[in-house]
Amino acid sequence: MSSSYKRILKLDWCSYDAAKYAVRHWHYSRSLPLSKTARLGVWEDDKFIGVVVFAWGANRHLAGEYKLKMTECAELCRVALDDHATPVSWILSIAVKMLKRAMPGIRLIVSYADLNHGHFGKIYQASNWVFVGETGNEAGIVLNGKLTHRRTINSKYGTSDIDWLRKRVDPCAHRYEGKPKFKYLLPLDDEIAERVRMLAKAYPQMCATGETKDTPGVHPGEGRAARTVALQSIHRTD
Repeated sequence: MSSSYKRILKLDWCSYDAAKYAVRHWHYSRSLPLSKTARLGVWEDDKFIGVVVFAWGANRHLAGEYKLKMTECAELCRVALDDHATPVSWILSIAVKMLKRAMPGIRLIVSYADLNHGHFGKIYQASNWVFVGETGNEAGIVLNGKLTHRRTINSKYGTSDIDWLRKRVDPCAHRYEGKPKFKYLLPLDDEIAERVRMLAKAYPQMCATGETKDTPGVHPGEGRAARTVALQSIHRTD
């Protein structure tokens, strides 16, 4: 294919089922948050290649930490993309603009780079998000041989008690104390930008292993980011 070929990118609001498909196929978590979400599908040349998902309510302290209402602060919680030509940072930029247009009360977006999956936030750094430090170590539970978040286990079984899980689900279940996550903020107005500026820290550097994955999704195809791309973003209000 000629290198001069221009991809046509489209972002539009998508169904829960479409987002679920993308996350199950192209995101390491294989799951969507149980909280309220705003879901933007991504297409290149009319081919569905993934989803960008924002969420509210999963962490009740998320907005209060910055003296905001829950409706003023969203978490960018999933970027699940199949092989693509468009830079992820460009896709995120359009998604954020569409979210702000649909919900003008949004003032801050928060996201996390998960070191447990080799992510340190390359895309956020490229997009000028503000790095504000690390969270505590991410505690999980290994259940049926798979590391699973405690919230996911609580949602499915009504408890994350190790003794109960060993008796009822998996006799080998055990706790896992993982690595911390890097926290990034994107302020959407001048007042919040000033608050966030006071918290800013120097960007963390690439892991010593040379890992260059992004978060919160797995983004194959980023190596073709320099290819010329024609953008066409579509916003639907129904």
